Amino acid sequence: MFRERLAQDAASIQAHFNTVLSDFADLPVAQAMRYATAGGKRLRGFLVLESARLHGIAEDRAIWPATAIEALHAYSLVHDDLPCMDDDDLRRGRPTVHVKWDEATAVLAGDALQALAFELATHPDCGPDAVRADLSLSLAQASGARGMVLGQALDIAAETADQPLTLAQITALQDGKTGALFEWSACAGARLAQADPAPLRQYAQALGLAFQIADDILDEEGDAAKAGKRLRKDAEAGKATFVSLLGLEGAKSRAATLVDDACAALEPYGAAAQCLREAARFVISRES
Repeated sequence: MFRERLAQDAASIQAHFNTVLSDFADLPVAQAMRYATAGGKRLRGFLVLESARLHGIAEDRAIWPATAIEALHAYSLVHDDLPCMDDDDLRRGRPTVHVKWDEATAVLAGDALQALAFELATHPDCGPDAVRADLSLSLAQASGARGMVLGQALDIAAETADQPLTLAQITALQDGKTGALFEWSACAGARLAQADPAPLRQYAQALGLAFQIADDILDEEGDAAKAGKRLRKDAEAGKATFVSLLGLEGAKSRAATLVDDACAALEPYGAAAQCLREAARFVISRES
């Protein structure tokens, strides 16, 4: 059920992107925005839509924040790939935006996608003013210097630190860099319904950390062709990862425990949350 739902949601989000971006001037920045928002698993958008279903929220409302989080995630990837950040030339098996165009276009496309995310999250179709304000404020907190950007800054600082990060430090870093957007996504359905997001927050915190540990495992033993990006960069740079600190088997065991924790957090929703349980299992079994 999960894989079919993920594919359906990805198609819905792509169709929404096509509509939203269709009236942008046909300049390189808009072309780059369309390029950056094409493809990908859409796991964050799926979490928005699935958590909305869990709370009886119609898709025509939930599609706005679902597309918003994918726009914000796309911006983060465009900027992360820049030479001043991770300096990647391949993303999802295609040239990164700054390689296909240039660095200035990549910076502007990322900036525009970040702005678009807040435009979508505050669209009138999302619901009452209070809901839209809550979505926007929480998205700002998740994506900024309290969340994703904080994680990115800690990651950059770690590259020149005298000592490799400890396990606690890496966990804190990834709670921001990866986990904050997962948390916002999973809680979006509850925010749309003005319901308690606590169980979904607990679910997402475990899910996000499991996702990052799985990324470290893939970086160690994955197939670059399937991943669509260069692997083993962290090891080459001598950076501490969950695998380097826990060992390969230890990292796999920790990820499996986190998936169990994520599934346990969904108990208040019963069988209705089965698709979210399958999503948690998927994050540690994926190949890209």
